[in-house]
Order: sequence, then C-alpha cells, then structure tokens
Amino acid sequence: METPKCPSCSSEYTYELSDTTFGCSECGAEFSQDDLSNTEDKFVVLDSEGNQLKTGDSVVIIKDLPVKGMPKPIKKGTKVKNIRINEFGKNEHFIDSKIDGFGSIGLKGSVVKLSK
Repeated sequence: METPKCPSCSSEYTYELSDTTFGCSECGAEFSQDDLSNTEDKFVVLDSEGNQLKTGDSVVIIKDLPVKGMPKPIKKGTKVKNIRINEFGKNEHFIDSKIDGFGSIGLKGSVVKLSK
C-alpha cells in the first residue's frame, strides 16, 4: 500500500505509524485517514517555502516585483499584513493584499514567504 501525501506540507515522504495513522518525515505532522478525507475538498495556497497560507496571515515579498504602469517595482522584503486567500484569483494570483504606498494587488504564493 502506498502512503498518502502529508495534508500539512504536501510531502510525499510519509510513513505508517499504525493501521490508520501516518507521519510526515519533513514537517513532523501526524494525521489519520479521517484527516485526509476532511482536507481533500479544501483549497490550499502554499508560499515559496511550502508553508500553508491562511486568511489573516502576514507575508514578506521575496523578490522585486515589477508592476505594469508603475515607475518602481515592489521591493524585496516588503511586509504585507492581513492577506486574504481568494480561490478564484486569476493566473494563480490567489492572495489578495493591500500594500502600503501601492494599493490592492493579487500575489502568487511563489513570490512570498510566511512572516513569523
């Protein structure tokens, strides 16, 4: 039997703890078959490091982002507070945010990391 992917980090490196419980060797999460069935329909957005993002999180931009019509890019290291996950974003821009001095913008998970 093949072990399922981790519901927390989507890692393929999981192992069986018991008949119904599994563990993840990358993030250390433990989950059961019931946990997997509850998360199958759930929409998940991951940041550049593989962390799951949720509405209300704060993120940091990891590279300069040029924006059409703007004279300067959004700089690497810019902190974005209180993001909103939007399942219906265009072109993988599933993160709705407001950046101080810029305004509202949609972001991809690949250009941000979770702020701690």
